[in-house]
Amino acid sequence: MLAIDPSKKLSFQRLISNGDLVIVYERHDNMKAIKVCDKAELQNRFGVFKHSDWIGKPFGSRVLSNKGGFVYLLAPTPELWTLVLSHRTQILYIADISFVVMYLEIVPGCVVLESGTGSGSLTTSLARAVAPTGHVYTFDFHEQRAAAAKEDFEKTGVSGMITVGVRDIQGQGFPEEFCGMADSVFLDLPQPWLAMPSAAKMLKQDAVLCSFSPCIEQVQRSCETLKKDFTDIRTFEVLLRTYEIKEGSLDCGKISNSGSPQSRPCKRKQSSSRSSNGTDKSSAPTVIVKPCSEAKGHTGYLTFARLKCL
Repeated sequence: MLAIDPSKKLSFQRLISNGDLVIVYERHDNMKAIKVCDKAELQNRFGVFKHSDWIGKPFGSRVLSNKGGFVYLLAPTPELWTLVLSHRTQILYIADISFVVMYLEIVPGCVVLESGTGSGSLTTSLARAVAPTGHVYTFDFHEQRAAAAKEDFEKTGVSGMITVGVRDIQGQGFPEEFCGMADSVFLDLPQPWLAMPSAAKMLKQDAVLCSFSPCIEQVQRSCETLKKDFTDIRTFEVLLRTYEIKEGSLDCGKISNSGSPQSRPCKRKQSSSRSSNGTDKSSAPTVIVKPCSEAKGHTGYLTFARLKCL
């Protein structure tokens, strides 16, 4: 993860130090964020891991426990941080985040305004996108939530590119000091249409706004408000479908290890069921691909609009 201070830069080239935040990877669905302390230990089903053994190793290292088990120590990139952070509010996940960064046309050096900091999942990715010379100004009306997000940004090394403010953007709008300075604006609010007139004043000419809403009724009202100052209004719903790929064996009428037997039986010749060395061809290993049973469904709607040129 990029940071302004080179001494605090987190990358696979820098060695782990005492006090660093690392992502302990057990498997793809079991990760946790841990602060390294030279006198601390991690205990899990693989055994006991001493933090002192981690210090001096590069990110990405595999470390062993007292029982010979192992975990991987990964750098807290925005992608991994999104998977392990504390959920103080509903968060945006990787599919929506990548879509937002692309359609908001965020590049290094941009100034981004965000309302609805929440758990900071999107904010962290925005900071990396604008690094090293850009800046993200994020606002939340909830003081404790904003303070917790600020602590997280310090842990992950992006605090130098993020300014957290406590402000009711729906009621007060964005601070006037940002008028005409923002390259893009992101809104994650219950009533985003209330903040859209203020957002229009903050944006540079031809810049883009994005509003995230879980309900289609919010989208409809937002689009009506956007027509006054914006053009090219579009709404998307990002649905991600993941697949499971593993090795199994095909048998006539069923697939082992897949949990979904075929309904139609098949016929095979007795002469072709066995190879020349006597092994059964029907049970030969093969690669099985199927959709994951726990696919994520609807998260929300992303509405994008471009500020009209004068």
